[in-house]
Amino acid sequence: MTRAGLDRARVVATAAGLADRDGAAALTVSAVARELGVRPPSLYSHVAGAQELRTAVAALALTELADRVDRALAGLAGADALVALADAHRAYAAEHPGRFAAAGAAGAGPVDAELLGAGRRHADHLLAVLRGYAVPAEEQVHAARLVGSLLRGFIELEGGGAFAGSSPPAEESWVRALEQLDAVLRTWGSA
Repeated sequence: MTRAGLDRARVVATAAGLADRDGAAALTVSAVARELGVRPPSLYSHVAGAQELRTAVAALALTELADRVDRALAGLAGADALVALADAHRAYAAEHPGRFAAAGAAGAGPVDAELLGAGRRHADHLLAVLRGYAVPAEEQVHAARLVGSLLRGFIELEGGGAFAGSSPPAEESWVRALEQLDAVLRTWGSA
């Protein structure tokens, strides 16, 4: 029998909040049980263990971020779409650092249908942005990896404090990086 009011959605939401507060490494069944005021065995009817918990938080984060990017990209193309996509990722990471980290580690564990669906939405977003640049179909995977690497790398470095206290401010570097990425995408394959 499960505890009244305790369901998978509540367990995952609590785990996501814990990840944001204490870091993605804090995602353990015991820590989530403490947060919910229950014993760890109470959670096993909702998640099979720590790995499933991490996968569920990653799927939640990817879904939340994809919803945000859907809204940000509406009606945009080219550089405007690239900046909207990038800014949506950066803002989400600042608001939900643990979820963002969990989403970044999603490929390290098992992939379920929910995680796969959320990941597909992100791939679709990147491809939509790339269509605004007319990147040839055979080059789109390479271009998507470049965009993803720049965004995740910058965001993770910034979130880890790598740019704190240095000059120029990180915001200026963010804008310059996106301008240069736009220039690369506009000329992709012309060399």
